[in-house]
Amino acid sequence: MSFLNCSRSREKVCSPSGSPPYDQEKYFHKQSDVLAVGSSHSSGCDFPKIMLEYGNEPLQYDIFTTIGKGYNDAATISVARHVASGHNVAIRQIDLDHPNIDMAALQQEITYCRLLNHESILPYYTSFVHNNEVWTVMPLMAYGSCRDLMHAYFTSGLPEQAIAYILRDVISALEYIHSRGVIHRSVRASHVLISASGRVCLTGLRSACHLFEHGKWKRSMFVYPENPQKLLCWLSPEILEQNLLGYDTRSDMYSVGILACELANGYAPFTDMSPTQMLLEKISGTKPVLADSTTIGRLTSDENVANSDGPEDSGVDIASGSDQKKSSLAYAYSRTFSAQFHELVELCLEKDPNRRPTATMALSHPFFKNLRKKSASMLPSLLQPVTPLLDASKLPKEDSAVDDMAEGMEDLHFDEDWEF
Repeated sequence: MSFLNCSRSREKVCSPSGSPPYDQEKYFHKQSDVLAVGSSHSSGCDFPKIMLEYGNEPLQYDIFTTIGKGYNDAATISVARHVASGHNVAIRQIDLDHPNIDMAALQQEITYCRLLNHESILPYYTSFVHNNEVWTVMPLMAYGSCRDLMHAYFTSGLPEQAIAYILRDVISALEYIHSRGVIHRSVRASHVLISASGRVCLTGLRSACHLFEHGKWKRSMFVYPENPQKLLCWLSPEILEQNLLGYDTRSDMYSVGILACELANGYAPFTDMSPTQMLLEKISGTKPVLADSTTIGRLTSDENVANSDGPEDSGVDIASGSDQKKSSLAYAYSRTFSAQFHELVELCLEKDPNRRPTATMALSHPFFKNLRKKSASMLPSLLQPVTPLLDASKLPKEDSAVDDMAEGMEDLHFDEDWEF
């Protein structure tokens, strides 16, 4: 089945009280033992291996069909073909007249995507203004986002090995941007895209911020994200607290822990809680867990559901949970995640940011020890039976779709005028 068959949507430091819960000598190995990072056009990917000139004129692209929305419905994402090269691309068209558009955030995202160059960060081929729209041309990630995959088929969560490859590439991207003094602040399944060959790319840099000010590297950041409503589940406790200690790059590692639970369970923790309850749970030290046969007892305990006021709570409100969550919990009885996976998630979700591993340390964790160097060599087979979008020419063109709709509208009769 193709991911396009499903309903698509694009959502848009304090001092440690004790020693860190990880052994640096145990987990931190030589750089050669960790995933090697290269340029954004490394071998083994399905992006163009030679530099192509992507033009800044709409006529240079054949747009086929719309596959998603973004930027609070201000943006439309479409599948298209670059006429000169014949390569499939994705085009995002942002309506500058839309009331929800944030020009500063848009400019910042485009700037970051041009400055950051890593194989696991989604590149932008070109951006230009046409009429009242900003067009951004980027590679077509034919599997869509991890959130799309869970909506399409993996409703109870992805296989553990697939999650391992995805998390490794995401953490590798974070290691790179953290070394540049950038904090992502929006690591979640909808911002993790997968290409037809299995290449994993992190996107969503609209919420990113940098630790540089007046040419100096700041130890902590104190700026709260703009419009954080859709990010609350993934934001770290120290960001939500907004105290004088601030936060740093390790806040992204907390988001990685939430992402791991989201990919494994099929839903993000805290999603059924009010913002106030979520804030209290995170500040009190609540640690979400992977739902499997070893944790299902705690997840389904009536006592924990009724008295979710301590660190033993799992971040899952079962009583008010959706059908998807209840189905995932039922499936949890038949699966058991590895001890290394549980340990990595627990480390990332430490309330004290100084007790979390950095991105570099996380890449050396035993959970990633037996993975191949390139995710593309394994990931597509792990995502079966979902199939990527390989031939965009089979999709209906936007113009023909509009013409067909117009012809159908001519046969309709309305007793009242439409109101706009």
